[in-house]
Amino acid sequence: MDNSSPEHKSDGKDGRSEPRRARPNTWLLVVLVSMLVILAFQGYGSRPTEITYDFFRTQLPNIATIDIRGNEFFGTFLELPTKPPLDRQGNPITLEMEFFLRLPNLISETEKDKLLQELYGNDVEVRDLGPRDNTSLLLTSSILLPLLLVFFLYFMFRKTRDQFLGGGFLSGFSKSPARKFEGLAKPITFEDVAGLENVKTDLQEMVDFLKTPEKFERLGGRVPQGILLMGPPGTGKTLLARAVAGEADVPFYSVNGSEFIQMFVGVGASRVRDLFNTAKEHAPAIVFVDEIDAVGRQRGAGLGGGHDEREQTLNQILSEMDGFTQADTVIVIAATNRPDVLDPALLRPGRFDRHVTVDRPTQKGRLEIFKVHIRDVPLADDVDLNRLASGTVGLTGADIRNIVNESAIWAARHDKKCVEMQDFEFARDKVLMGPKREEVLLDDEKEKTAYHEAGHALLAWITPGPDRVHKVTIMPRGRMLGATEILPEEDRLNISESELHDRLICLLGGRAAEDLIYDEHTAGAANDLERATKLARRMVTQWGMSERLGPVNYKISDEDPFLGREMHQLREFSEHTMQTIDEEVAKVLHAAEDRAHKLLSANRDKLEKLALGLIEKEELDVAEMTNLIGPASETTPTTNFPANSAAVKS
Repeated sequence: MDNSSPEHKSDGKDGRSEPRRARPNTWLLVVLVSMLVILAFQGYGSRPTEITYDFFRTQLPNIATIDIRGNEFFGTFLELPTKPPLDRQGNPITLEMEFFLRLPNLISETEKDKLLQELYGNDVEVRDLGPRDNTSLLLTSSILLPLLLVFFLYFMFRKTRDQFLGGGFLSGFSKSPARKFEGLAKPITFEDVAGLENVKTDLQEMVDFLKTPEKFERLGGRVPQGILLMGPPGTGKTLLARAVAGEADVPFYSVNGSEFIQMFVGVGASRVRDLFNTAKEHAPAIVFVDEIDAVGRQRGAGLGGGHDEREQTLNQILSEMDGFTQADTVIVIAATNRPDVLDPALLRPGRFDRHVTVDRPTQKGRLEIFKVHIRDVPLADDVDLNRLASGTVGLTGADIRNIVNESAIWAARHDKKCVEMQDFEFARDKVLMGPKREEVLLDDEKEKTAYHEAGHALLAWITPGPDRVHKVTIMPRGRMLGATEILPEEDRLNISESELHDRLICLLGGRAAEDLIYDEHTAGAANDLERATKLARRMVTQWGMSERLGPVNYKISDEDPFLGREMHQLREFSEHTMQTIDEEVAKVLHAAEDRAHKLLSANRDKLEKLALGLIEKEELDVAEMTNLIGPASETTPTTNFPANSAAVKS
């Protein structure tokens, strides 16, 4: 489903945002600063050319007027001197009829009086301007500067309050950080949500109640107070909540669970009260809390007990949802991908009455998601959306959006006019296996990597089942030197014990191939061993697939409720049982490795063909593998082990 729609913020009821205009306070600040600048530079216009004192003495007969202000002489020549003076670098100075002279500090008052007598003797018009009057500038500065300082402090206070407080000083912390979406020019509706038909049917009832609440109240029906959307990341939970608001055409208040928490105790509870009060005033309305597990975790696990800020916020949410009446017509929609950590009081009827699972899309849903995301993408004739939908089992709507975007970018980089099927294939491999690296493997490393990946691919190829090899490569991708991409042919919701054993065999196929060819192991199987060990441990402890331990669930939790301490495994059984579990896990893994080794030994010729093909081409698809070792349906295992395969990626 399309969960890539951008958020639209509305400043008015018509959904159109208006350009920000300058406030009167801003204009006042501009005027004050301009006045101060004008006064500060008043009287400091452009000065005429400055001359030296020695040159001035030589030009006494050629001077017409002199204006004296302290030690500064402003004068004019009778006629422009024919021989201009030189500057310090020896270049002639360009003179004009007006000149400026600053008397040297070494000249005494006696010498200055003698200079004036010489000027009078040469019939020079001398005027004494007196000292500069800075009274108005000082008076204005003494008034304007304090005003500017006060205005600046007030302006910064208002700006800080608007950004962080949302109201009066400190009291603004209690304001809700929720964003309101109302009257959007192009609201999101259920048509923008591809797939998830059952989920949209459940949510359609909420839309009908918001539009015609009397229809339900007439028969005594009570609308659910809250809806909890649960599912993996990227499945479109947030988009569904917006679609409900768009269909009902009601105010939509969106907030993230972590935004309730602040450094001051009690702030989260105050924000919750403000949010629900605002929603009730604009009822009917929808309150959407994204990532509610940030504030709705089970109480009692924190160090602060009942006085913990998060728990106080949760208590306020519980209280507000209990206080709803039928007249409020406010629906709370929350989204989380961790419903297991939520407080039971939050999940009970009367609060979140409905728990809607938003799971990964089916094949039909993925096809619809591709159709939504390619609306603005020009496609070539060879693009097969059904094939793409079938080859993306297990991916979410966000993953599919990423594939479409990456394919369009790749096609644009190659100056194509439309996106071709090979561009989609490239994008899918990039999302599933990681981007290609520019590293060049040594011949020895390349050969070992080829046999390792050939071991994975061959075991998945010869094992009948719903999963099939899509591609195998020894080109470095992401953090891997090679990868084997195995995709299921159909959507699956369950898996059997025999299929799990097959999955273990495929995971250990690379290590078995190394042992068969080189009689030693490499460090390249580290990730395979990690995944195989986790899978085997779950088979033994959670799924009861060990005859020795029997149908018992030995739950092991890696979650430590005390923050800041090292994570420890919390278990509810004895050390002897733990030792038995380790022995059973090792037994399962040894059996899988033994079967993988026997199967590869029986098909060594096919293993070497695949490895040589990988060394030559570095990447093999289904058609190329078929040409090398024959169709998968015609190749059967020669040892007796379960006949099903599971998805494996090296």
